[in-house]
Amino acid sequence: MAKYTSEQLRNIGLMGHAGAGKTSLGEGMLFSSGRIERLGKIDDGNTTLDYEPEEFGRHMSISTSVANCEWQKYRINILDTPGDMNFFADARCSISGMDCVILVVDAVDGVKVQSEKAWDLAREHGLPTLIFINKMEKERAKFQDVRADIQRSFEGINPLLLQVPVGEETTFSGLVDVLENKVHTVKDERGTVSKDEVPASLKDKVAEILEQAVEKIAECNDATLEKYLEQGELSPEEIQLGLRQGMADARFTPVLLGSAHKLIGVRELLDFIVAYCPNPLQRKTIKGTKPGTAEELCFETVNEAPLSGLVFKTIVDQFAGRLNLVRIFSGKTSCDATVYNQTRSQREKISNVYYLLGKKTEPVGDIVTGDIIAVAKLKGTFTGDTFCDEKQAIVLPSVKPLPGLISYAVHPKTKGDEDKIANALNRIREEDTALTISRSEVSKAMVMTGMGLVHLETVAEKIRRKFGVDMEFDTPEVPYRETMKGKIRVQGRYKKQSGGRGQFGDCWIEMEGNKRGDGFQFNDKIVGGVIPKQYIPAVEKGIVEAMINGVIAGFPVVDLKIDVVDGSYHDVDSSEMAFKIAGSMGFKKGFVAPEAKATILEPVYTMQVVIPEEYLGDIMGDITSRRGRVSGMEAKGKNQVIKAQVPLAEVLTYINDLTSMTSGKGSYTMEFSHYEEVPAVIADKLKAKYEQSRHPEE
Repeated sequence: MAKYTSEQLRNIGLMGHAGAGKTSLGEGMLFSSGRIERLGKIDDGNTTLDYEPEEFGRHMSISTSVANCEWQKYRINILDTPGDMNFFADARCSISGMDCVILVVDAVDGVKVQSEKAWDLAREHGLPTLIFINKMEKERAKFQDVRADIQRSFEGINPLLLQVPVGEETTFSGLVDVLENKVHTVKDERGTVSKDEVPASLKDKVAEILEQAVEKIAECNDATLEKYLEQGELSPEEIQLGLRQGMADARFTPVLLGSAHKLIGVRELLDFIVAYCPNPLQRKTIKGTKPGTAEELCFETVNEAPLSGLVFKTIVDQFAGRLNLVRIFSGKTSCDATVYNQTRSQREKISNVYYLLGKKTEPVGDIVTGDIIAVAKLKGTFTGDTFCDEKQAIVLPSVKPLPGLISYAVHPKTKGDEDKIANALNRIREEDTALTISRSEVSKAMVMTGMGLVHLETVAEKIRRKFGVDMEFDTPEVPYRETMKGKIRVQGRYKKQSGGRGQFGDCWIEMEGNKRGDGFQFNDKIVGGVIPKQYIPAVEKGIVEAMINGVIAGFPVVDLKIDVVDGSYHDVDSSEMAFKIAGSMGFKKGFVAPEAKATILEPVYTMQVVIPEEYLGDIMGDITSRRGRVSGMEAKGKNQVIKAQVPLAEVLTYINDLTSMTSGKGSYTMEFSHYEEVPAVIADKLKAKYEQSRHPEE
């Protein structure tokens, strides 16, 4: 493996909506550079970048893969990210490894929702972005329409068109390099390019686009802008310098085009990457925080600076174990070195270090600023962890995963495999940051939460393949709560005589509903020792235990204020157990009394639904039918964003319905907001269901 300096490294990420051709473009780059000997195709299941069986079966990427190639003595690290919304969380994490984003847009379908999310993500991280319009050879590919769609869809974009297509749809045969003023045509199966003069029919158009491009490039530098305004032109060297500077500063977004399948535009893309995309040192600094504080800390992105690196992805293999992908932001190190995991406060020996080419591994020599490496057999390192020098420590920011959108209770098909499923899910969770595992507060079943049904089905497929365990899904119960709105004074009295020492506990409690969210409050207001102090905690314990399983519908009781105000005791028969039972009896008796006005609460979530405008009326109506309250709307590019609050019970599987209603063009996020009272008709159904479960024979 050849050695490369930091200046010779380019870390690029392929992002965009599923089906735009990101993986095909990555394969074309590897093939055209000679890195692989066969151009893999997704439909044939033989690509270097998509290699998991689940990817072959679904014909799409489900996780970020890493590869590299050499072009003009530069090393290009390629991060091919998934574009389907079910797996976009992996792309979010992988943004930390990139210095530049190549946003791939389908020339037929145009800009779709995940492309907009990728654009927003790149802007959020301040990454330079270029757009590659792919599939120009397809029927219904409309270059001008896609250009307009890009301008309309990507907020704040300043597009810089640098190529013009030769032909359209099935007649697409090449492109014009605007700066070079030459027609580029692929002449062999390797994608080798021949260059010819621009035909007369395109000369005026190319000249107009060149003028627009040079004007934007000139604005990157005061000196070149002044010269351009005075003389009306720039030298090729000045144009190149301005383009390089403008890319590094993300002042504009170059637009390239081609066909990954026909290798048209692929070599030109490689040329552009090494000539104009920033190298890792051009970040200047990497920002983090001083460990244990919020104080900002910056390291220079140079080899002489202290070491800092971020684990942006983890791959789990049932045989080889955990493989951590690390981006080195500053400093340098070597194999067999010991680094410090600041996140876990432990030292790690990095003796098994590799470069990745899809699923293949290759040995690594010295590790420099900007490198992307895979480290195996670390003791306790996970996605989001920071590597650094223990004596000059820093905590690097990692991308926070999005909250899950859909949950299912899971159980094994084979009885007795519960522990196997739990272990397998925990292993998969190490590499899938969008997956969360919890226990149902109602049924105590294991609950798997993810970004969509396809996401969770893929997890189940992986577990079946890697760990040999089959699982089944059930929609989990909604975590309802019980509370009361009234106020009541009630006696809890427990008396038991059995011939010997008896049991006696007597307490009077005052119960009333608490302010929503204030929780449970218990106050000792006994005067004169009518209940000895040692028995008061037992009264509280009895009440708390009774609250866990609820009274009217079997759900935990919340937001309650209880004062113990009176009672009596027996010198011989009273005990902690007796007062515990008395407290429980009094609580249950009071809670079901009419004066208590007991009710059931349901969780309400705040949602932001992003949809194309043509679906606005249908989605608004659907949200209302789910007992949702729309709080606002706003335009975002060509989409509309609906803000609403909706009961969780109505949106447990909403992602499936939204996908169906919008043909996959809609997306949403949701987070818990508050609890509120359920309508009486729903409360009655929940109570009836609870009574039926207690008395099934009836």
